[in-house]
This record gives sequence, C-alpha cells and structure tokens, in this order.
Amino acid sequence: MMLLTTDLRAALRANALARADAIRSGAPEPDPAPLVKFFNPLGAATWLATELDGDDDTLFGLADLGFGCPELGSFSLSEIAAVRLAFGLAIERDLASISDVPLSVWANTARRNGSIINGEAALRERCVAPPEPFPPPP
Repeated sequence: MMLLTTDLRAALRANALARADAIRSGAPEPDPAPLVKFFNPLGAATWLATELDGDDDTLFGLADLGFGCPELGSFSLSEIAAVRLAFGLAIERDLASISDVPLSVWANTARRNGSIINGEAALRERCVAPPEPFPPPP
C-alpha cells in the first residue's frame, strides 16, 4: 500500500509551511487536525500525522508505539514504510480515518486514555452522536 498519496503529501507540506510561517512571524502556531493515520494491523502502534517536512520523509504528529505513552514529535515515513510484520504484513494507512479534531486534543485525550486507540474511542463517544438506525424494511 502506498502510505501517502500526492494530495496527502501536499496537504501535509502545507501544514508544515503554515507552522513555519507562524513561527517566523511570531503568530500563534496552528493546531491542525491529523491528515493521516498509520497503524500496525497486528499491534497497537499508531501514528497521526499533521505535517511533512521539506525532506519528504520527516512527519510531525502524535506517535503511539503501544507502551501507554503517546507523544508529540517527529517520525520517519521511510522507517514506517520499512517495517515488516508477520504474515507479510506492513504498516498501513487507515483509509477511513477522517478527523476534524485538532492534534492537541488528540494528544491530550490519547495521554489521558493511555493510547491513541483508546483516545479515539473516547473522542467518538464524546463528539459523535450515535447513528440513527435504518428504518425497518417495508
């Protein structure tokens, strides 16, 4: 699986440039929502990325290797892509992951709940109304 599409790369780069511009001008740093989620299909490791540096490899976001301490920081796309798991599996991009929740909220929620996975469940419970049931068939 291709971990980043051209569109995702462009959006991640735009966030990195916006943060750099804010730092240069003394403006408050932006707090974007994660644009991409990577996960280990056989374990708890999860990464949420908001930015991609100009080297086209260094991502910034929330990383959780499954040890109970999610943290903000930089991580390498090439290292994530190089991980080989049992049964020929690799790290995957969550194609259904869409969030408008700022990264700072993700980080706080994940830390309080011990993982990105548990934090995601807490955010869904808090922020998303349960779906309306489908009407019964005629």
